Amino acid sequence: MDITIRAVRPEEHAALGELTAQAYLADGLLAFADSDEYLIELRDVAGRAADAEVLVAVERGGVEPGAAEPGVPGRGERLLGGVTFAPGGGPLAELAGNGEAEIRMLAVACEDRRRGAGEALVRACVERARAADGCRRVVLSSQQAMRTAHRVYERLGFVRTPERDWTPVPGVTLRTYALDL
Repeated sequence: MDITIRAVRPEEHAALGELTAQAYLADGLLAFADSDEYLIELRDVAGRAADAEVLVAVERGGVEPGAAEPGVPGRGERLLGGVTFAPGGGPLAELAGNGEAEIRMLAVACEDRRRGAGEALVRACVERARAADGCRRVVLSSQQAMRTAHRVYERLGFVRTPERDWTPVPGVTLRTYALDL
């Protein structure tokens, strides 16, 4: 598979929002399932893109040349997943402080997992953080159930930071990780 990581395009906002929402729902990551208010934020890719950098993983090939996947623009591309890269101090940074960048809302379509798209998205965020002036660390929050993601983070050098774990809503404790650059 030929995976490309690039900025999301406005015409892809709805598709990425729905992909992200469905990934979280399929994995049982929302406390209130399909009535969870967090779904509004997951689907609001346009809002995220206005305040942070939203990246997508797309597969080139796999689609007849010149054709676009239904609902996903791009000649010969298929949307696999996406992530939000938020600088510390930005409106989307929940955990990141001064000198840190944050990875948020990483999602890969269920049918496209275990093919490297998630890891490629995380690596792209780390590269952006390394290129950012004054950025010393990348941080992220993850639910305990996201074991596959935890293995990816740890393989890439992220370490647990339990002193930063937090509870966004009652009953949901987020585990935190950091990578010093």
